[in-house]
Amino acid sequence: MVGIVIVLFFTLLATLISDFSFFKNLAISPLIIGILLGILYANSIKKYFPQSFDKGIAFCTKTVLRAGIVLYGFRLTFQNLEEVGIAGILTAFLIVSSTFIIGYFVGTKLLKLDREITILTSAGSAICGAAAVLATESVLKNPAYKSAIAVSTVVVFGTIAMFLYPFLFKLGILDLSDANMGIYIGATLHEVAHVVGAGQSLGEDVSQNAVIVKMIRVMMLAPFLIILSIWLLKTAANSTNEDGTKSKIVIPWFAVMFIVVVGFNSFDLLSLKIVESINYLDGFLLTIAMTALGMQTSFDKFKNVGLKPIYLASILFIWLIFAGYIVISFLFS
Repeated sequence: MVGIVIVLFFTLLATLISDFSFFKNLAISPLIIGILLGILYANSIKKYFPQSFDKGIAFCTKTVLRAGIVLYGFRLTFQNLEEVGIAGILTAFLIVSSTFIIGYFVGTKLLKLDREITILTSAGSAICGAAAVLATESVLKNPAYKSAIAVSTVVVFGTIAMFLYPFLFKLGILDLSDANMGIYIGATLHEVAHVVGAGQSLGEDVSQNAVIVKMIRVMMLAPFLIILSIWLLKTAANSTNEDGTKSKIVIPWFAVMFIVVVGFNSFDLLSLKIVESINYLDGFLLTIAMTALGMQTSFDKFKNVGLKPIYLASILFIWLIFAGYIVISFLFS
């Protein structure tokens, strides 16, 4: 119980800090600040607290996280699919699937990177940044430091893209209409916050399509987790834990509930005010989970990893820039 209280304290602090204009202008969400505060705790004062606190922290990275992923469905409706049409849906699907497949191949075959870090980094780049990393972690059941590494790559390259895309568009290097630029941003930027930041800097027409396409990518999180679970089961990737005991991969029911919530939200049964309140609560729950993740992350675990995750993330970043542009130019020409 005390561990949960500590997580809540740092989560509230992260939420307050995120309201500063400096962080708002950079579109840095409470989730990112939360994991940084958590890592600061893990590598400074954690040693002064009893290990019994870890139970509460673990509760936040598992149960609270899954609740947050389920409630994330209130940000979406199936009507979003109609707003960008078949071409927009196909763009999102092609980007998500190709980015993950290429990331997995490059990470495991070429860079010889740890399989779990590869999957987490690829999922974060392909789908929805930190939220995708957290959701994927709950399927992989990997050590917290691996998720922290993946999240850090999402933050770095997503932030770079948030400033780079508008700059290239204004220079005329990205030869796209406002509507198609929005689709490009939504299909290739990492975090929802990054998409909002880049889209709003270019106007309403760009921003609206950017957010819709990004939400379609987010919607693909649930089927991705289910397919990942089945694939891991068949390849026996998680047949044993680090301690040698047998473990089982189960269908992530929180992902199924995520789809159910999206369906419920599509009927527009709740008022906008209630949905906004749920979304605020959901953001807080995800910040709790991210903060707790940071609190389980020690710098000692990073030493043997090296720069390979950065190499992988940079390759995926370049892939998203060029592949996204080619796909959109072809489908919307």
